[in-house]
Amino acid sequence: MSAWRWLVGVLVLVAGRLLRRRRAAEGPPDRGAHAEADVASGVPSGREASAVAPGPQSRSAELVVALLLLLAGLAAAGFVVSYALFSVASLSNELLGGCIALALAFIALALAVFAHRLVPVEELEGDYPGTDADRQREVVEIIEHGGRLITRRRMLVGAGSVAGGALGLAALTPALSLGPLWYTAPLFRAPWRRGTRLVDEAGTPMTAASVEEGTFYTAFPEGADREEIGSPVVVVRVPPSQLRLPAQRAGWAPFGILAYSKICTHAGCAVALYRKPTFRVLEPEPALVCPCHYSTFNPATGGTVIFGPAGRPLPQLPLMADSSGYLRAAGNFSGPVGPSWWGVRLGKAT
Repeated sequence: MSAWRWLVGVLVLVAGRLLRRRRAAEGPPDRGAHAEADVASGVPSGREASAVAPGPQSRSAELVVALLLLLAGLAAAGFVVSYALFSVASLSNELLGGCIALALAFIALALAVFAHRLVPVEELEGDYPGTDADRQREVVEIIEHGGRLITRRRMLVGAGSVAGGALGLAALTPALSLGPLWYTAPLFRAPWRRGTRLVDEAGTPMTAASVEEGTFYTAFPEGADREEIGSPVVVVRVPPSQLRLPAQRAGWAPFGILAYSKICTHAGCAVALYRKPTFRVLEPEPALVCPCHYSTFNPATGGTVIFGPAGRPLPQLPLMADSSGYLRAAGNFSGPVGPSWWGVRLGKAT
């Protein structure tokens, strides 16, 4: 970042020297000359204009403004490139913040130089005499006279478009990560593979015999990172006679044991409650409940939503029991793990 600070300092120094040279070249204002010019142009003498005709100083100021705007666009483009090429985990907040800060600083410097060097200064003394038509004519003359100071309009407009467009794109870039563009791959990955054993919170492999009805278990893939969004699953057991899974999942629940992602499909909270039927008129079957917003899922029917704001079922993990009775994954989840932003609905877990 020190190199960027040096660059900004040099640009500020150059802009300051250009301003001082321009003021020295102009010298003190000649009010008599301005009054004569006003009389010759038919402008009431109550107004004194200090605008000057375009010259070498104005052209150099235009180049400085264009350069600053292009540098602003380059800094904003650096934000976009950094965000797109580097993963979220490796991104530096200082890098992203520095790019945006530099873009805004260059734009501020460009506006400052433009205001001091290319915008005419108009001094008013006393009341404006004359009719409304006279005043309108005077305003038009001021604008036309000030416009003659700018000789490279296309260059300035182009540089301004580059800076504004790049800065706007940088502002929109983080929103693209909401999906399904750019760094969304982790939401489609899961550490489960066919044959992966389920282990409890202590790392002990789970057996089919250890899973009891009416009890809620949390399991993880053996040897995988538990912090991954697709790692934790909830494990429950229901009587096989109560299972009403989709036909393609007929073999996913050995002995009535089911596993679902622990990440709620509403807002990504943890499904942490298991509701056992206590009053079967209102609660005929067991249910998995997210305590954040009370999304409720029926494990017997494939994790379908029976209450709450969740937009889709919990992804189910197919299970199998090996010859030693250990529970293992028979594949990956039935769908992507995570909250229901619209892109999740379009893809499949990998």
